[in-house]
Formats: sequence, C-alpha cells, structure tokens
Amino acid sequence: NLFPEANGKMKNTQPVSASDIPSKAGGEIPRPLKVEEIYEIVKKYGEAAARAQACGFDCVEIHAGHSYLLSQFMSPTTNKRTDEFGGCPENRARFTKLVVEEVRKQVGPMFPIFVRISADELMEGGNTLEDTLELLSYFQEEVDAFDVSAGLNGSLQFQIDANYLKDGWRSYMAKAVKEKYGKPCMTVGNIRDPKVAEDILARGDADLIGMGRGLIADPEWVNKVEFGDECDIRKCISCNIGCAGNRIGFNRPIRCTVNPAVLEGDVYKNQKVNKNCNVVVIGGGTAGLEAACTAAEVGCNTFLLEKGETLGGLASVISKIPAKKRLADFPNYLIHRAEQLENLYIFTNTEGTPENIRKFHPNLIVNATGSGPPLPPINGLMDNIDKEGGNVYSILGMISHINDFPQDLEGKKIAVIGGGAVGLDVVEFFAPRGAEVSIVEMMPAIGRDLDPVTKNDTKCMMEKYNVNQLTSTALQEVKEDCFVVKSPEGEVYELPFDHGFVCLGHHFRLTSHVTVRSCFLINRITQFQTLFNGFRTQIEQLVYFLSNLSVAQFHIAAAVRIYVDIDRTGHANGV
Repeated sequence: NLFPEANGKMKNTQPVSASDIPSKAGGEIPRPLKVEEIYEIVKKYGEAAARAQACGFDCVEIHAGHSYLLSQFMSPTTNKRTDEFGGCPENRARFTKLVVEEVRKQVGPMFPIFVRISADELMEGGNTLEDTLELLSYFQEEVDAFDVSAGLNGSLQFQIDANYLKDGWRSYMAKAVKEKYGKPCMTVGNIRDPKVAEDILARGDADLIGMGRGLIADPEWVNKVEFGDECDIRKCISCNIGCAGNRIGFNRPIRCTVNPAVLEGDVYKNQKVNKNCNVVVIGGGTAGLEAACTAAEVGCNTFLLEKGETLGGLASVISKIPAKKRLADFPNYLIHRAEQLENLYIFTNTEGTPENIRKFHPNLIVNATGSGPPLPPINGLMDNIDKEGGNVYSILGMISHINDFPQDLEGKKIAVIGGGAVGLDVVEFFAPRGAEVSIVEMMPAIGRDLDPVTKNDTKCMMEKYNVNQLTSTALQEVKEDCFVVKSPEGEVYELPFDHGFVCLGHHFRLTSHVTVRSCFLINRITQFQTLFNGFRTQIEQLVYFLSNLSVAQFHIAAAVRIYVDIDRTGHANGV
C-alpha cells in the first residue's frame, strides 16, 4: 500500500491491514483483516519458512518493520483495533508473536530466525525506540537475531536513508536492542565507509552489518575491503534514483547512478578492441570520466580533455552544499580509477575544440560537456543574476558564495524560482537557518520528478519549516530585490527577498556538441561517398517515398537526404 499506482485499483482488489488506515498518505484505504484471516496468514508464514528451509537457505528473516503487514499491526499509527490484536502493546505485538512461533514450529529449534524491525518509527504518534523495546518482549524468545532498521512509509527518508544522513547513524538502535535482550543484532543505514562499519562492530553496537544499496553500487565492496583495495570502492551516494526511484517509484528495472553496469557487471572488461582505436572524450565530469575509463579498460588509447583546472564536474561542485557532501565520493572514485589506467591521458585546461581534437587522430569522439543552468529570456534575469554584490543567484552562484551566508538568517526572506531538485536543494540549505523561505513552481506540484525518498523528505522538511509553496505560479520579471510572479488566478505581484535564487534545472550544453559534430561528421560522411554512390537511385526513391509521409516522419527523410546531396555535389551542401 506504499504507492497507489501499484495498488488494488489496478488489480481490482483491496489491500488489507490492521485497520482502515493507509500506510502512506494518499494510499488506498485498506480493509481490516478478520481474526480468522489473521490466523490463516500466520500459517502461511510458517509454510513459507518451511519451503525456504527445504530449498537450502541458511536462515529466514521475518519482516516486521517498514510499514509491512506485521508493522502495521504493531504501529499505533495504523492499528486502531479494539480486539485482541489492537490497543495495548501486547495486543499489537500478538500477530508478530504468532508468526514467529509458527515459523519456529515449522523449521525446528536449530534453524536461525531473524526478525526485522523498525526500532524507531520516527513519525508523530508512532513507536519510539522505548516503545519498540517493550513490543519485542512479547515475541523475542524464539528470535535468534534482530535486524534493526527504522522508519515507516510516512518517514521513508529514514527507512531508505536520505543522502545527508551519516554513515551508520542508526547503530544506537541496534545497541539498545542488543543490550536489552542479549541477542545478536544487525545494523543498517548509509554504511559506505569501511572504517565506520569496523567501528560499529568494534564498539559492540552491532554484530552484523547490513548493506543493500552499497552492494548495488559496488557488488565487490566486501572483497575490496578484505583485500585492502578500499580506494577502489565505488561508494553508493544514497541518491535513491535508480534503486528506490526506479523500483519503488516507477516499477521499472533497477539501475544505479554510479554503476552503469549494475545489470551485467564488469564483464565488458573481458572484451578488448582488436585494432588500434583512439578515443577522445570532451569533458572531465562524471560522465566523461566514466566514458574515458571504460574506453581505456577495453584497450583504446583514450584522451580526456577538460577545459577547467580540475576534474569531477558538477558533482564536485554540488558536493560543496553541506547536505550533498556524499556526492563527492563518485568523482573521487572515478579520478582514482582513471589514474590507474596507463592508456588514459588526461589534459586539463584544454578545451575540446576541433583543432585540439584533431591532434589525437580520433576514431571515436565522446562529447560529455555536461549541463548548466538555463537562462530563459525573462525581463531582468540576465541583468541581475550572479552579479557581484547582487542578491540574485543561480545554483552555481550560490555555491560559490556558500560560506558567505550566515547560520542565523532569522527575519531574512529567501525566494526560490523552480520547484525541482535544484530549487529544493536551495530550500534545504536555507530553511533550517530560520529564514522565511518561499518557493515558486510553474507546474501544479513541487518536486514531481523526484524519487520517492527525496520527495517525502522534502515534503516533511517544507512542512517543518513552514516554507511558502507557490505552485502554478510563473516568473514574469527579475528585479534586484524581488521577483515579479503571476498567480494561478492571473494576479501579477512582487515577491520580495533578501536573497533570490533562479533554479530552473540544468540543460545539456549543446554548443560544443554541435560544433564538434558538424566538423567531424562532414569528414566522416565524405568517406562514405563511394559506398553510397552505387545506391543513389534506391536512396532517392526512398527519400521521395518518405517525403510524402507525415511531418514527424519527414525527419527520417532529411537524414537520408544528407547523404544523397553530398554524393551528388561532392561537398556538404546537404548538411
């Protein structure tokens, strides 16, 4: 019942729960389980555990946290029953107790049973750590180990950790459970640094370390730590885009922002080019570094051109925002990886001009010049943004002055144009400092394209700090101390600020791509003249056919026409 698009409305069924309260705001209203249904489900848990044992698994884990069914019974936020399965802690723990006992009955005394819990639900009206320690007393006897997590659907940013949460931040919860019941405990939560994992174990806070997203980012994490190759770890940056965003948010196959080979692994490294191949990569950001490393790892002579002094691109810049510092792990990893490759040559302070590119006689050119903040033709925008001594900033302008903003901004007004990820980064930076923050979004919703974790986190953050959210509101003009905006009702008014930020996302830098493409594509097309000469008649007939199709399909005809015109005239008039 976490995401409405995957619920009963599509399956013509109704979800069930402890009560008729959705586990997530806006979720479908569930049907309370009948007592006889509860006992039937208890049996199903035991049967499932027995099947796992028969299949050769070493243990089973019962998930009683994260707003799953057993969690819905234990949490007072979703359990409003008045029978033997609701009310006092003992009653709310009864379903879980019956499940644990049934599983033990089915698997016998020598088969380990883990139970995963949300030790602190971190929601108003939810179970605190102290509440959970009491709940465990009713079913801990048959449990061999506790997997100690946190959060519910309504506090998803603590369940699937937001990127600003420190490595191992939940370990105190596992320590409390371990000290109370003397049973082995596992801790989880943004554990990326091996030193943090080792410290948790050494302090005795937990006996086991759980890791999910970290192993998606780098399946070899454990092996690299064991053999002393910690510098080679591709650390998860907890962006929650390809994992939680794809799987939970959109029901798409899992992907990873930092691991493009998440599906097939690094098998590409087993393949090598069978002839000399020169690759030029333009841009030393994360995309350019990944492309350059990949090309070099399969045997290409690779030349990376970066016009700036340093590598890392926007990822390194954005990581200067305190809540985004984890982002720096990715470019740092890529730079280290690049330094290990003898056939990868890096040139900083070198722009990817056609003249510079030709020096390396490329067989393949990769344009990875990244993106930048767009500046639409809005009155006053160009005159005011990022001016020295001014009060209007882009996200890059804000970062360049990030240490100039005081910690205490009480009484100051902050206005942000743009309700996407970039604008929300600015809100996240200023709202906790006591400023009066307003965010303007032209679309009906703020953060509509965010992953579910970040979306929930920013929603809670804006509610906590009373951020003024102005949706369906359009920017009309930029002045030095206010934005002129247009409300959904058509009213035009001024939104004053002490500091204003124009954050309209980032757009692909097209200029470099067009310049390089136009220069080198003509040379490549000319090489194909002879090939296409014998097919002139057939191609011209195809172009005639395509030209009689729809406007949308005419682009295909235009692409073919290029070759025909070049072949006919001997030069690139067709381009």
